[in-house]
Amino acid sequence: MDRVPEPHSGWTFVTNHSRVLAAIAEDRTTRVRDIAARCRLTERAVQKIIADLEEGGYLTHVREGRSNVYRVAPDTLLRHPADTPATVADLLSILVRHDSKRPAASAVEDHDAP
Repeated sequence: MDRVPEPHSGWTFVTNHSRVLAAIAEDRTTRVRDIAARCRLTERAVQKIIADLEEGGYLTHVREGRSNVYRVAPDTLLRHPADTPATVADLLSILVRHDSKRPAASAVEDHDAP
């Protein structure tokens, strides 16, 4: 979990904001550290993205003890005009289908073992 994020240059199809939002949608009690590891980002980057998502109305959180519990606003429209009338729920349903087809990390590691 303490790995340094892999460097990446160039553009990607899925933004870091959507990756973080999908990680939170999957586990509303996930920690920033775990999101960072999953999305291959720094914890500071994840904190900034969460702040952006909250400011935009896509996400809220409440403090429960020492942890945050997040709530995704599924009916919120996506930001880009070309995406209208797509909602956060629409985006997340696509990402969930994508993630369900991806092999688990342990399965990939087992496959590569001699």
